[in-house]
Amino acid sequence: MANINVVSLAGKKVGEFELADLFSQDVNDALLWESVKHYRAALRQGTAATKTRKNVSGSGKKLWKQKGTGRARIGSIRSPLWRSGGTVHGPQPRSYEYAFPQKKLMGALRSAISSKITEGKITIVENFDVAEAKTKLYRKALDTLEAGKTTLLVESSRKLDEKLYLGSRNLQGVELVLSSEVHPYDLLRYEHAVFSKDAFEALQDTLKKFVSKRKHAEKNAAESEVA
Repeated sequence: MANINVVSLAGKKVGEFELADLFSQDVNDALLWESVKHYRAALRQGTAATKTRKNVSGSGKKLWKQKGTGRARIGSIRSPLWRSGGTVHGPQPRSYEYAFPQKKLMGALRSAISSKITEGKITIVENFDVAEAKTKLYRKALDTLEAGKTTLLVESSRKLDEKLYLGSRNLQGVELVLSSEVHPYDLLRYEHAVFSKDAFEALQDTLKKFVSKRKHAEKNAAESEVA
């Protein structure tokens, strides 16, 4: 697999990072769609509610006797058959979240990163260190890196610095996430992604653990035949 340049916040090349073979695989669009659907479902409030016959106002008294009036039998003014009565099978508060296999999530994350690498929308910086926790310093650095209008900053949880948090939180169109929490939806939502070297290395090591053993075996077999 090819290497990707590691640069400083000033935009100068300071080294190279070797990408794992897993990023050379095809992008799985269907898996990306599933991961985004799962993420957005979890964001839903699920507070929509309608009033059933037990919630609407009105007496529960039987309006007239069951037989002998010539009228249809009715038990309550709150019946769904009547105007201003309760709603039948209407939406009720609930959670839209559902389980999503971790292996599928990691596969979608690999595809999202591969897509960004192919498009040239990923930058790896040596670190996010600046002299002061100033927003203008990070704005200048992102402009130098040509990070686009919307940018995702990814830092390792072990290296997260208060200056990075304070300096980036007020930048419009910029979001800071940890490498252990980054989601495919984040990478697809933002135009450009800027990883610290430590964050990308940690994320790559995590993704390696979820590589399909079957595909890995097929690849080794193919390489053996070529040799």
